[in-house]
Amino acid sequence: MDTIRMRRAVAIGLAATVGWAPVTALAQPPASAEAARKAARTEALRVVDGWLAGVRDFEDIPALTAGVVVGDDLIWAKGYGTLDAARKIPATPKTVYSICSISKVFTAVAVMREQEAGRLSIDQPLTSYLSWATLKPAQGDSGPVTLRGLLTHSAGLPRESDFPYWIGETYPFPTQAQMRAKTPEQAALFPPGRWFQYSNLGITLAGEAVEATSGQSYAAYVQASILGPLGLKDTQPSFPTARLGKDMAVGWGARKRDGTRDLLNTFDTRGIAPAAGFTSTVEDLGRFASWQFRLARTETPEILKASTLHEMQRVQFVDPDWRTYWGLGFQVGRAGNRTYVGHGGSCPGYETLLRLHMDSQTAVIVMQNTPDRPGDLGAGVFGLLQKREGFAFKAPAAARGVPLEDYAGRYGGQPFAAEILVSPWAGGLAVLRLPSRTPSDDLQILKAKGGDVFVRVRQDGGEAEEVIFQRDKAGKVTGMLTFSNVRPKLP
Repeated sequence: MDTIRMRRAVAIGLAATVGWAPVTALAQPPASAEAARKAARTEALRVVDGWLAGVRDFEDIPALTAGVVVGDDLIWAKGYGTLDAARKIPATPKTVYSICSISKVFTAVAVMREQEAGRLSIDQPLTSYLSWATLKPAQGDSGPVTLRGLLTHSAGLPRESDFPYWIGETYPFPTQAQMRAKTPEQAALFPPGRWFQYSNLGITLAGEAVEATSGQSYAAYVQASILGPLGLKDTQPSFPTARLGKDMAVGWGARKRDGTRDLLNTFDTRGIAPAAGFTSTVEDLGRFASWQFRLARTETPEILKASTLHEMQRVQFVDPDWRTYWGLGFQVGRAGNRTYVGHGGSCPGYETLLRLHMDSQTAVIVMQNTPDRPGDLGAGVFGLLQKREGFAFKAPAAARGVPLEDYAGRYGGQPFAAEILVSPWAGGLAVLRLPSRTPSDDLQILKAKGGDVFVRVRQDGGEAEEVIFQRDKAGKVTGMLTFSNVRPKLP
């Protein structure tokens, strides 16, 4: 079961960090444009790190893992919290999670490979490949259901195969045979092409078409044609129960009124695997994102042609409400002046996000073992990266060589905020109240004025009130003073 939130935009143990290590920050200009970009990303990711650690702690998310890809590289990845039921094993970038509906992107890639091979056409009636997939038509003038309609969720099919697999203790997903037998008994909701209707059944049938035209099982096909060639060794279209609580995160339910969560049973998506069955890691989805960037950049065929990927990520269907946009297997969304593509995933005990900005070849991946809106976290990471990119003070700081690292850390924020995060930012400081779900909007910037004196910068670049950091006799920063109020620095 997937929750699509792209347009709204997704610690006990800390795991190893990939691509970033803290360094002493000084307000010195970088030596080159490339060095400036890297320095900016490093500073933004440091804020991301502190912010996500706060999200995990304040929202009691047992395991949370996130990563950022730029081009061919996973430049940063980190795990927060713990993956096992006893809450002892740290989450890492290698932690396995159910990625649920991100599975649909892999299924779409498989369908488009079959079209490139000439074995199917996404514009032919689905019954050309699946003679048994004859749902009762909706009332009104109704054309044929096609794979294009399935991949854009515009075919008018119901959301699910008619089994109650999303609730209860056992999650009784149908077998492939049960799903096939039930499909002709179901009725379409709308004529094809009328409205957006998200459909796990539809993508399941797309996976069935791949089986029919390739002559292979769905699992064998995606392993041989996609996962293996891309080196996605920890990604599979099934639930690896033997790894649960070892290097795969256990799943937890939503927080209850008393603040607790229930530990959930495992599930096997069985006949619904093409729509929701995959498990993966941040590192593997990083490789999957890098493949897309590489294909778009080099235009050298790899798994697919570049033109095919472009068609998949281009808007193919717009809902009449003009709020929902889909490519072929990809959701497409706008935030500001940027277009993002990707998908989210939501299964019992897990929510995940893969979001790509193709123009800058940047991707953000978020995985967690609770149902807690990773789309917000993905938007927050992108927002912080974008805010730091190209940031410069309207007027240069009054002093150079300011030891910004002295001020970095967490400060008391009570009674209006739990904590205040302070981190180096473009020769000044970034200040963020925690908890926050909208960090780029909530971030405040301080400009150095000399000594331990800073000034808050307004949105228009002008200067506001002073913020003065206090030190003890040993020279250690102990707090920050603003409007006569001292916020103590926390250990």
